[in-house]
Amino acid sequence: MNPRRWLVLVAMTGSLSMIMLDQTVVSVALPSMARELPLTPQGQQWVAGAYVLAIAALVALGGKAADVLGRPRTFQAGVTLFFLASAGCAFAWDGSSILAFRALQGAGAALMMPVSATIVLAAFGESERGRVMAIYAGLSQVFLALGPLLGGLLTEYVTWRAVFLLNVPVGIATLVLVAVARVPNEPVRGARIGVLDAVLVVPGLALTTLGIQQLTAWGPRSLVLLGGGLVLLGLFTVRQLRIADPLIHLRLFRDRGFTGDAVVMGLVQFGLLGIVLYSSISLQELLGFGPMAAGLAVIPLILPLTAAAQIGGRWFDRAGVRAPVLTGMAVCTVGAVAWLLALPALSYPWQIPGMVLVGVGLGLSLSPTNTDALGRVSDAERSQASGVVQTVRQLGGTLGVAVIGAVVLGHGTSTPTRTGTADAIAAGFTVAAGAFAVAVLAGLVLLDRTRVTR
Repeated sequence: MNPRRWLVLVAMTGSLSMIMLDQTVVSVALPSMARELPLTPQGQQWVAGAYVLAIAALVALGGKAADVLGRPRTFQAGVTLFFLASAGCAFAWDGSSILAFRALQGAGAALMMPVSATIVLAAFGESERGRVMAIYAGLSQVFLALGPLLGGLLTEYVTWRAVFLLNVPVGIATLVLVAVARVPNEPVRGARIGVLDAVLVVPGLALTTLGIQQLTAWGPRSLVLLGGGLVLLGLFTVRQLRIADPLIHLRLFRDRGFTGDAVVMGLVQFGLLGIVLYSSISLQELLGFGPMAAGLAVIPLILPLTAAAQIGGRWFDRAGVRAPVLTGMAVCTVGAVAWLLALPALSYPWQIPGMVLVGVGLGLSLSPTNTDALGRVSDAERSQASGVVQTVRQLGGTLGVAVIGAVVLGHGTSTPTRTGTADAIAAGFTVAAGAFAVAVLAGLVLLDRTRVTR
């Protein structure tokens, strides 16, 4: 074990928290950004969508880059790109520039995400992994939920641009910690990134997501994009099954438990990003909350998530992945339904019980699935496995923003009133609740009853 392993944990947790924070921190700042830059409603959706789309399209390359360059070197490159792109977002001058820098942020995150979890697992022994990964994944999810609060505080009392400048000192501190911790850099001999693989998967994911997101706005043109993306992804899949050194090791999905972990994480991310994004918008546009008040309003989600994450990690150490994840996803589904039923009343207190239940469910589920997925492969395969898992997870988040956004925008356009907008957001929450329910069914079928760790 690395004698400086706790420094490693701090650095990796800080980096993942930064990535998660930037998925939701802009939600409260969007109205202010839209007025200043300016941004259309579709442009506002793409401020969130461009970031998660870039992560989803590139995170598999990040996992492979760790094999080619070594884990810490890949991680350091990602952190550097991330905080430089964050500075670019802070000084954006129009809608096009903010979207470009958000995509670059996503590219930096794609380099960091696959390797950070593998670096943590390599630094700690098997007996500590559940507890340690609960800290790693649990705190990062807290920051994902905390995004609206920090975004509201900075937007109301400083400027929305400070939301992005926050990443610069955090990124620099993370680089210092990695250097002090002396994480060994060991590239995999003979590893390389196939150009054709990248050419197929990156535009394939981008076109597929863009087609879904613009389905209501572009009509038949979006179907052309969607079809083109699916064709590219189909060709990519066939190629991965045939070549000796694939970009994504699809054979990992032969392990039913690994597949279950990935599917559950993808479905959770699908529902979670849409809920956090549109709940923050609804608080400001429908209930008249200011940015700060809208941020404080997510505390009933944050506190239960924080406590439940630690319970979930220890539960995994004792019983494996199935019990905490199935319990968590069932609670999360009930909470999402309760939350959406409260939305049309246009009363914040009625939303609190649903928020609490969603927080508890997420806390119980997220750490065990990630820990179990990476524990099912050898250390040599973990960068690849992490890349695969994060690809599924971020694709789920990207599609969630796209699909839920399309439902909300389409519903809101047909009934452009205050009540109609509330109903539109409730329709989006219905889709998210459905994703959580499907995650329960997937877990029942796929997750292992016994703990598997290598």
